[in-house]
Amino acid sequence: MKYTSLDTPAVLVDMDAAERNIREMLDGAASAGLAHRPHIKTHKCVELAKLQLSAGAAGITCAKLGEAEIMAEAGINNILVAYPLIGDVKLQRYAELHKKSPGLLTIVNSIAGAKALSDTALRSNDKYDVLIEVDGGTSRGGIAPGDASLEFADSIRDLKGLHICGLMYYPGANYSKHDDEGIAAAADRERMDVTGTAKLLASHGFDMSVLSGGNSVSSKVPQHLLGLTEIRAGNYIFNDCQQLYFDRVSEEQCALKILSTVVCKTGPCTAILDAGTKTLSFDVFHGTDLGYGRICGHPEIKITNLNEEHAFIASPEPLPFEVGDKVLIIPNHACVVPNLAGGMYKIRADEVVGTLTVDARGASR
Repeated sequence: MKYTSLDTPAVLVDMDAAERNIREMLDGAASAGLAHRPHIKTHKCVELAKLQLSAGAAGITCAKLGEAEIMAEAGINNILVAYPLIGDVKLQRYAELHKKSPGLLTIVNSIAGAKALSDTALRSNDKYDVLIEVDGGTSRGGIAPGDASLEFADSIRDLKGLHICGLMYYPGANYSKHDDEGIAAAADRERMDVTGTAKLLASHGFDMSVLSGGNSVSSKVPQHLLGLTEIRAGNYIFNDCQQLYFDRVSEEQCALKILSTVVCKTGPCTAILDAGTKTLSFDVFHGTDLGYGRICGHPEIKITNLNEEHAFIASPEPLPFEVGDKVLIIPNHACVVPNLAGGMYKIRADEVVGTLTVDARGASR
């Protein structure tokens, strides 16, 4: 069946494009001596996680413990829970998961959180491998690089239930860089922050076996990340307007698209589609007027606004669509779309070849 026969809105994954994206990321990582631990919060899908692993990924990264539990239940090991575990309920869940998930590790970024995690390990007669989260310029929870990270490591050195085995760094600030020079400079800063902090901590007796960094921007310039041990790109499997708008990827490299129907024409240059915030989300690029996604093949048409079930589009010229026509939309932020949809269609050469289940949909705890 042709994908154009599907009812809308429908989330499509071009499997050929996704597989190319996976292969290119792994090849780039290998060229710089880096392992790849992809972030599965992008797709939350066991089948796609296993596809990444079968292609050569060294493990996976999960945003939340709930994702990790679902992936582990599906037989996936070597999972990094890249989020601080706070509260008795989560600590008990982690203790249970640790006993049955080889290679499991997580992060710490506070003394209180580290102490509670250590106490949980000791109650279970266990010891947990942890990475210290180092701030990558986004101020969203990590410890500052350098002396501050050393001070933090020293403060939790004697916790018997933990083994500090490295650092985790998220370079989210690099999404604001839109040219080769800026991206390279941001990756160089990432490398220096991580390797410099690791060298400092190693000189004080800490194990720095795992130096985990990278996202879908810096991981595409892996030669600037030499000295790290692994990267954690996630969005790259799909790509989206975060990079498309700034010519970092092409439409053909954007593997996830939304099929939507024109349900109303409000004028020769304006219309309404049947995909709103419940499909696309309300994510925008702050400080720009780029809209809420890209209609494939029509960069001149802007998605100007969204309601829950409506997308409003406008063109400087008469629209080439009529009521009932279907269009493909590349979302601003692909990582939220699978979680909203719950299911996706696998496409190859315009044919529907299967479906993908979003196994960890709603696993935000």
